[in-house]
Amino acid sequence: MRIESTDSYAVISSPVGHLGLAERDEHLVLVEFLPKSLPLQLAISPLLQHVARQLEAYFQNPSFTFDLPWALSVSEHQKKVLAEIAAIPVGQLQTYADISKRIHSSPRAVGGACGRNPLPLLIPCHRVVAATGLGGFNAGRHGVDWLPIKRWLLSHEGVEV
Repeated sequence: MRIESTDSYAVISSPVGHLGLAERDEHLVLVEFLPKSLPLQLAISPLLQHVARQLEAYFQNPSFTFDLPWALSVSEHQKKVLAEIAAIPVGQLQTYADISKRIHSSPRAVGGACGRNPLPLLIPCHRVVAATGLGGFNAGRHGVDWLPIKRWLLSHEGVEV
């Protein structure tokens, strides 16, 4: 996702590292895992402050339910994938193949859509795994191996990995 000059943006600290947050037209449009080398940037807008508080609540209690206005700017295929992911309860997993069967796609296409998820944590793509292992996570954004975060999130939610 491209950040535009009209967006409000913040970088906050979390138990899994720095998180970038972006708001457009009073809707959350991006949560991204960032390298720790990027500096923190205070959330100035009321919405991003609210997002930061809700993320903190999730990190305190993995069963916390997010209640945020958000908007997706993704393809129709990705909307189908993300809707399936959003329905996965805390502490449960689905495979890329499970989702692909329900939406008549391929596991690889589901993985690609999952890797481009603009709202991880809210749309819990960490709950999607490969048939034989964890699969990927965060599509190698910023050239970083994000699998330790996937492991941490699953452990936080009570899933043994």
